[in-house]
Amino acid sequence: MKQLNAGIIGFGLSGSVFHAPFLHTHPRFNLTKIVERTSHASQETYPYIEVVKDYKALLEDNELDLIVIGTPNIWHYPMVKESLLAGKHVVVEKPFTPATQEATELIDISEKVNKKIFVYHNRRWDGDFLTVKKLLAENTLGDIKEYEVHFDRYAPDIKENWRDQELLGSGILYDLGSHLIDQAIHLFGFPNKIKSTIEAQRIDSPVDDYFRIELEYPNGLKAILTAGMLVKKLGPRFIIEGSKGSFIKYGIDPQEAALKEGQMPNTKDWGKEKKENWGTININGNNNKIETIAGNYMGFYDNVYDAIVNDKEIFIKPEEAKDVIKIIEMAKDN
Repeated sequence: MKQLNAGIIGFGLSGSVFHAPFLHTHPRFNLTKIVERTSHASQETYPYIEVVKDYKALLEDNELDLIVIGTPNIWHYPMVKESLLAGKHVVVEKPFTPATQEATELIDISEKVNKKIFVYHNRRWDGDFLTVKKLLAENTLGDIKEYEVHFDRYAPDIKENWRDQELLGSGILYDLGSHLIDQAIHLFGFPNKIKSTIEAQRIDSPVDDYFRIELEYPNGLKAILTAGMLVKKLGPRFIIEGSKGSFIKYGIDPQEAALKEGQMPNTKDWGKEKKENWGTININGNNNKIETIAGNYMGFYDNVYDAIVNDKEIFIKPEEAKDVIKIIEMAKDN
């Protein structure tokens, strides 16, 4: 069985929570290097890896097949470009890049050097989203008229990190909005029309911390995507209205919380949601609970391996990830 050697640039939230655990437990990947500029924190969990201070060490490693970029958004474009030109396949955190012209250039480079780009829109493997996707594929709710999804939280304090700094690619629309936009595009395609409200609601916030985007489609479908940082009492995660019935669901996929607690994605019942958070379908006035499909972000890395080694289709195409950025830009110009 061929293994792919992988290295990670950055060991913050992205590298430590969303990438290292999957590369560590996946039998077809060999995690060899992690870039940490000021510490060796990764070796507490992964004592076998080599910690390097400069990401150039990954570019120069002839044994490395894949570079995972988990840096602030402003570094995505230059690091993806350098990695591709160094002959590496690349996983890059969402959002792909802060600007569509950068994404276009990177896609062109990847085709010229015959190396693949994988954008980490991991929320396609959320259990609630997989459940919604199945309901729509089976036409359980009929023709969908309104699709509403929230990614709310209560975080009133401005943090001293790049997400709350006035930088290109910062703010909640790039951070959480990219997940919701990607999911909507995956379900319904690129919209005909966009309406948006984007605000900075927290006191002295230098970045947007609230948005509401409406994506309109020619069949009368409206997809409403919203997220805010001042929502103390969380409402529904999904509200979907169709010609046959409706679906409503509270709670969020449990994988992120489990990963932050230090659990590995090969544990028993991984991604399985508590029954109390299962969604409710209402058809003909009858309410029925529906079990949430167990999510598993490992599906992303399964596809990375298959696309590189077995030349299978990339599940999250970089062109789709570029469309996410295009919608963000259109929403900001709205």
